[in-house]
Amino acid sequence: MSKKIPDPTGKNANIRGIHELYDEDPTQADRQLWDREVEPTSRRGFLKRSSLLAMASALGASAIPFGDNMPGGLIPAALANTTEPFALAGKDGLTVLNDRPINAETPAHLLDDAVTPGSRMFVRNNGLPPEMASIDPATWTLEIAGESCENPMSFTLAELKQKFEHHTYQLQVECGGNGRSEFVPSASGNQWTLGAVACPRFTGVRLRDVLEACGVKSDAVYIGYYGADQHLSRDPSKEAISRGVPIAKAMEDESLIAWAMNDEDMPLLNGHPLRLVCGGWPGSVSGKWLKKIVIRNKVHDGAKMSPPSYAVPKYPVAPGTEVPKSDMVIIGSMPVKSLVTAPVSGVTHAAGQVLEVRGHAWAGDLSVAEVYVSIDFGASWQKAALQAPANRLAWQHWSIGVEFPEKGYYEVWARAVDSEGRSQPMVVPGWNPRGYLNNACHRIAVQVA
Repeated sequence: MSKKIPDPTGKNANIRGIHELYDEDPTQADRQLWDREVEPTSRRGFLKRSSLLAMASALGASAIPFGDNMPGGLIPAALANTTEPFALAGKDGLTVLNDRPINAETPAHLLDDAVTPGSRMFVRNNGLPPEMASIDPATWTLEIAGESCENPMSFTLAELKQKFEHHTYQLQVECGGNGRSEFVPSASGNQWTLGAVACPRFTGVRLRDVLEACGVKSDAVYIGYYGADQHLSRDPSKEAISRGVPIAKAMEDESLIAWAMNDEDMPLLNGHPLRLVCGGWPGSVSGKWLKKIVIRNKVHDGAKMSPPSYAVPKYPVAPGTEVPKSDMVIIGSMPVKSLVTAPVSGVTHAAGQVLEVRGHAWAGDLSVAEVYVSIDFGASWQKAALQAPANRLAWQHWSIGVEFPEKGYYEVWARAVDSEGRSQPMVVPGWNPRGYLNNACHRIAVQVA
């Protein structure tokens, strides 16, 4: 793993502050909550009060006197000073951005698999995930309701599996803020580089089949979801996140209510035991720990549905501009993008030999038509071999052999073009207040010696 347990003094902490944990500007109440409860504890990790015995054991002590006074989330100073790397259960090699809520991305070279393993899928949380011990798939239920639902119903997980046809699709999921760290001036939110993207296989039932079984009224325009995750404040009256998609997106073949990923139970941090998956759109619409879906006669109005959350300006703005919320539009299909997954950036390559370069490309609701590679900072481009997707809304694999004319420092740039002719920009695209939709060309460093 790449992140070490933060120093308890905060000097080496990897938490940037409340303005980056919330996707929108925090309210005054949220700021007070941060000052009172979150800031003193979140820099220190994941251990909870229920783990005092485990903490004592790890410290080589028989007990922790006054342990009941230890704030939730605290890692003891003795452990905070260790050189052991920080780990997420079930994940391998991810870079932890913060721990309350848990957010972690995957380095590009670890995304080389055609199908993303569960251990390499990024983690994007807005609130606190339910405890694994509190989840019983045998009693888990999903409620379907809303103004435009004709016959509200509830289904157990077993009933979903029994009543509806199963489908498996490889679906690309990407955080809307992937690439946010490249915006100047910086935008608030998790400072993702390029690793908040994945394309595993999901198995479940079509969202459409379940909605139609409950009846969809003619005035339906949107669906919204609710999950079992908690708001950071643990206030039950607040939602961590409750977003959704237009009814047309919900009715697509590939929109799933999924319980499995890569033929195994959904990982806890990715939504176990049940999640929504709407590939090609920002990952925030694919609700995790799914408990309820509502069919709406208006745009869903749950938490983080209103601008500036997951919204961009309707028109180009100068960097740093304050944009009125009324001038922002909700993000839908994600833009065309590509990733170099091999070799790893910084590789040293022998002169006179061909360098095999490969990666993935995707384009939201569309497909990728072409991928090009440049070794001269975009002055010229070579066309890469491009494979068809496994199915609609899956990423596509590309590869090319590159030759370098002489020794020296090079950068390999990748640029994808979607099925409607739109190309990735060579530099960071239009600035927006929340740093969404950065689809600039990915580039890696190569030293030819």
